[in-house]
Amino acid sequence: MRIPDFHELNVLVAGDAMLDRYWYGEAGRISPEAPVPVVAIARSENRPGGAANVALALAALGVQTTLVAPIGHDEAGTVLRGLLAAAGVRTHWLEQPTGTTITKLRIISQHQQMLRVDFEGSAAAVAGVSPEILGQSLSRVDAVIFSDYAKGALAQVAPLIHACREAGRPVLIDPKRSEFAAYAGASVLTPNRAEFERMVGRCGSEFERVERARELLLRLDLTAMLLTRGEEGMTLIERDREAVHIAARAQEVFDVTGAGDTVVAVLGAALAAGEELAQAAALANLAAGVVVGKLGTATVSLTELHAAAQRWLPAADGPCGIVTEGELIALMDGLRQRQDVVVMTNGCFDILHPGHIAYLEQAKACGDWLIVAVNDDDSVRRLKGRGRPINPLAQRMAVLAGLAAVDWVVSFSEDTPVRLIEAIGPDVLVKGGDYRLEEVAGHEGVLARGGQVRLLPLEGGYSTTGIVERIYRGGSRR
Repeated sequence: MRIPDFHELNVLVAGDAMLDRYWYGEAGRISPEAPVPVVAIARSENRPGGAANVALALAALGVQTTLVAPIGHDEAGTVLRGLLAAAGVRTHWLEQPTGTTITKLRIISQHQQMLRVDFEGSAAAVAGVSPEILGQSLSRVDAVIFSDYAKGALAQVAPLIHACREAGRPVLIDPKRSEFAAYAGASVLTPNRAEFERMVGRCGSEFERVERARELLLRLDLTAMLLTRGEEGMTLIERDREAVHIAARAQEVFDVTGAGDTVVAVLGAALAAGEELAQAAALANLAAGVVVGKLGTATVSLTELHAAAQRWLPAADGPCGIVTEGELIALMDGLRQRQDVVVMTNGCFDILHPGHIAYLEQAKACGDWLIVAVNDDDSVRRLKGRGRPINPLAQRMAVLAGLAAVDWVVSFSEDTPVRLIEAIGPDVLVKGGDYRLEEVAGHEGVLARGGQVRLLPLEGGYSTTGIVERIYRGGSRR
């Protein structure tokens, strides 16, 4: 799974910031005053929560992050300020001299939450984020995330969404309200199943859930919705595409606190990096699988994200590089279960030149894994004539397998790769822009299965035939 470089990105987070406090101790007896356990506190810990945890999650990935949020003039506010400053998050605090910093105190014993105590004032009294304040940063950011816990910071969210759209910035929202109408015009909403069904009513089937989500997208002018479903994974619903179901990646679920913050943070960072929604959602799902394995409000580091991606590599189930058709087909089941996007292209690739490299890099960017099918020597001779190929099959495959963009190389002996394409069943079939759709071998089967066929622009000035002709002329370019 591809992990983008997040370090050059700028993301703005606005919403309800909180301080999550954890008191740890042993519960060795029951109180004589009431039938409740007595916890002898041994240590304590403070962590950013809510919008502050979203900002922290972005900073942990290397994203340059700005947080806009209300805060109280109190001890909890001082602690929260220090935590965000230590993480390198730029902050624009909306200080409330008489307000309360939202604080959630959790008492933990033997890795179990015994009690949660919340400290917060009236939402109506909270200093909300205004379009003027937001506008001070919009020109410098690549994406905006609203973390709405319905505590007052985003009480007037509609003009904030409008400001983001006017500035051409994607806006993602983690919603906690029971009515989603306030979020009309947003790019992506990331509700969990309970939040979604609180809005649309109980759904009796997956089909019904997706259809109701599509209705919301149209009614509220949303681009997409990423519905998080706990152990069932996630579902990405876009207006004009098939819903994408992403299996859960958690190896062990320890604590789901803050998992939604991680999802919207990683999704926003990936979209800001230029990833397609499906790839961004897969990354968010992977990150959530790491976070739920930790106790309490937590984030995922870039190192952990890379390690998690490596754990789910299909290479663990079989070979990489040069493979046989049988080995490749065996790998496909695992790839489909992971909801990864498999891209396939084909060609002779006799003398590899920069145009080939650019083309293969474009092809890899269309999905998660790239398969290159190569004509064997007899097939090349039938296509190109006597004297070709210049390089035998084994050498051509070895060079392709050494490219960073290429995951697997497989050969075929027919004049066209139609049979091989049907056997493998790629999600995306790619050819150069010098082809028309109807000329692409195997396009009918890929489209019939709901896949895509993409024609990629070719980098001008490069031609294997031209190189061969120059060699025969003694290297002259004339």
